[in-house]
Amino acid sequence: MNLKINTLLSDLNEQLNFIDIEIDDTINRCEKAIDIIIVSIQKLKILFLKEKFKNQEQEIDFFKNIKPKFTSKFIYYNIIYKIETKKPYGGERIVKKYLNNELQKLKTYFDNNLDFYKYYRTGNNYLDFKYFVRGKFDIKLTIDSFFFEVDHNFSTSHDFKVAKILAHDLVQVYLENKLIEINNKSVKEKSQHNHNAKLTWTAPKVALIELLYALQSEKVFNNGSTDLKEIAEYLENIFNVDLGQYRRTFLEIRVRKTERTKFLNTLKETLEKRMNNSDEPI
Repeated sequence: MNLKINTLLSDLNEQLNFIDIEIDDTINRCEKAIDIIIVSIQKLKILFLKEKFKNQEQEIDFFKNIKPKFTSKFIYYNIIYKIETKKPYGGERIVKKYLNNELQKLKTYFDNNLDFYKYYRTGNNYLDFKYFVRGKFDIKLTIDSFFFEVDHNFSTSHDFKVAKILAHDLVQVYLENKLIEINNKSVKEKSQHNHNAKLTWTAPKVALIELLYALQSEKVFNNGSTDLKEIAEYLENIFNVDLGQYRRTFLEIRVRKTERTKFLNTLKETLEKRMNNSDEPI
């Protein structure tokens, strides 16, 4: 079963990485991700229910270390979806207050489950037979009410709590990065308030990242002496866009199964079409 699960998790991560770089809109990206994850968890459940565990340790390992890798992704994208769809319209101060309130919610959950956080984070296992074995729940061990609504053939009292810990770590990073983006944008706007209006990049960010690497590879700036970071910051500035983790995105572009230079190919085709159109004004 482990080989099939590893393949399933690898496929899931590949699909999520693909939509992360192909879909800029956060809400649309979350919707697509949630659909993909639900299908993957359903496949995981089918594999699990067919399996006959040889011992309790295998069951504990599945619910403590394997299943949360899948369900944490669902929790993460679902939380981000709710955050983005409920985000208020308004100025910088209003949005920052909203994001900080969301961070506070994570802290509240942490405070309410501090004992289990400590247990899990420190690698303890003396209560695993209660936390991660089906039918062994102990009401005294702070169980989420969600547990009583799930399929107990595919759940234990605390596997969902582990998934929430993993998901909340990622949500915290997301929220903190959003706050940093707001602060950076504010600094940029203050430094540029006397400048003329700039062009804004409205195509997907992944397209500009393709262009970024192409320009740097061709050494078109300063006879090739300009490094990638300088060019990225320049493009972000002139096109009023945040390229995010562009190096990670480039790695994802490299492993595309088809058409790795999709945007550059489209540019070439569009330009040639324009050249071939005699009625097109110069």
